[in-house]
Amino acid sequence: MTDLSSPATTRHVTEDSPVARHWAVTVVVVCLAQFMVILDATITNVALPSIQSDLHFSPADLQWVVNAYLLVFGGFLLLGGRAGDLLGRRRLFVIGITIFTFASLLDGLATSPGFLVGARALQGLGAALVSPAALSIITTTVPEGPDRAKALGAFAAISGGGGAVGLLLGGLLTDALSWQWVFFVNVPVGLATLALALRYVPESKAEDTEGGFDLVGATLVTSGLVVLTYAIVKAQDFGWGSAKTLGLGAVAIGLLGAFTWTQRIFKHPLIKLSIFRKRTLTTANFVTLFLLSGMQAFFFFGSLYFQQIKGFNALESGLAFVPMTLGIIAGSVSSQKLMARFGVKAVLLGGMMLGAAGMLWTVQLTPDSSYWVGFLPGIALLALGIGHAFVPLTLIATGGVAPDESGLASGLFNTSQQVGGALGLAVLSTFANSATDSFHGAHEDALVHGYTTAFGIGAALLALAAVVTWVTLRSGEANESAASAEGVEALVAA
Repeated sequence: MTDLSSPATTRHVTEDSPVARHWAVTVVVVCLAQFMVILDATITNVALPSIQSDLHFSPADLQWVVNAYLLVFGGFLLLGGRAGDLLGRRRLFVIGITIFTFASLLDGLATSPGFLVGARALQGLGAALVSPAALSIITTTVPEGPDRAKALGAFAAISGGGGAVGLLLGGLLTDALSWQWVFFVNVPVGLATLALALRYVPESKAEDTEGGFDLVGATLVTSGLVVLTYAIVKAQDFGWGSAKTLGLGAVAIGLLGAFTWTQRIFKHPLIKLSIFRKRTLTTANFVTLFLLSGMQAFFFFGSLYFQQIKGFNALESGLAFVPMTLGIIAGSVSSQKLMARFGVKAVLLGGMMLGAAGMLWTVQLTPDSSYWVGFLPGIALLALGIGHAFVPLTLIATGGVAPDESGLASGLFNTSQQVGGALGLAVLSTFANSATDSFHGAHEDALVHGYTTAFGIGAALLALAAVVTWVTLRSGEANESAASAEGVEALVAA
């Protein structure tokens, strides 16, 4: 969740205004848009084998169908929130929906890998404008109290469940129609959302509009992340110690270094670096990078395993991930009770270790492994672990900060999710492809060896995140930050 504007700097809608009386329709509209944005981070996964076959993607480059979206989404997310404050949240929401819908049409019309990756990047830019504006529209339109609690609860549920639903919907559309329809489906939904937004979503801006938005910073950080990801992906072809890999790495470091420098000297930077002095926030974002690295790779390689090794069709592959959705929901619900009894740090640690155990379980997969014994226990453990870890991570990442930094804290947490998923997928894909190429044996055995290598590294990353949590996070600080997280009581009550 992003751009949670503080009441002191935001124009709110009065309860007796016409807009306030239609706030329920407004919430439906923005939740529909958020669902579409979150859905697209995963809906392509089960369509990847079909996309690879039709457009002739190489195994190493296939991940860009996912990563182009995630990197641009994460890189411009904070800029989108600030631009909405200054230019108008409905205006940015409408612009974002327009870009997202048009890019979805281009995705479905793609005839080459470069065309599709470019359109996915444009789609990510639209998502980066829509997502922060959507949450801000809720907080500035819905009256405070139980109504806003329900609206925020609905938004949180959409944000948490959209990705999991994407796997099932992607399988259904790919199997019944074609892979193009995982993108075409956004066009009528986007047009309907756009029409409803123009009619029912009110305009609002921050009252304090001094300073601009840091386009330079957003461009530098996004470019740096894209070059870094490209360097990691191509290291398998170029060689880790080659001049090309080292040169790309140097460019990435230079761009990210320039971003850090601009954030120190700009009067109105994209990120106030001082916010990272808060240990709970820094730890939560660091751990989130690892958690999403493993989760995104699990979806990616799991989908390939089901279809390329087990012979599942796209719909069957999507259905195979349904326990993932149920497990995350169950873990999220039980984590709230467990935190009250054992504390935030203990639940977070337990969730990370449970997730690591789930990924470790799948390391033993072979081409002959059954779904029920070989894969399902891993899915169940990972899902429960993610559910138990994500709630405390959200609370300590967004709680305990100054009111005027709550939007930044929320935006950083969302950014960590997108960037973590992209970088993790790049790293694990590189190791998976290297493991496949170096394996001497049947083709199917080589592919599975690559997938299980990725799962093993993902398990190690989650275990490392648990160690970082244990060492750097103090129980008292974690409980205090969670208790002060904005809107926590309302969300729980909803």
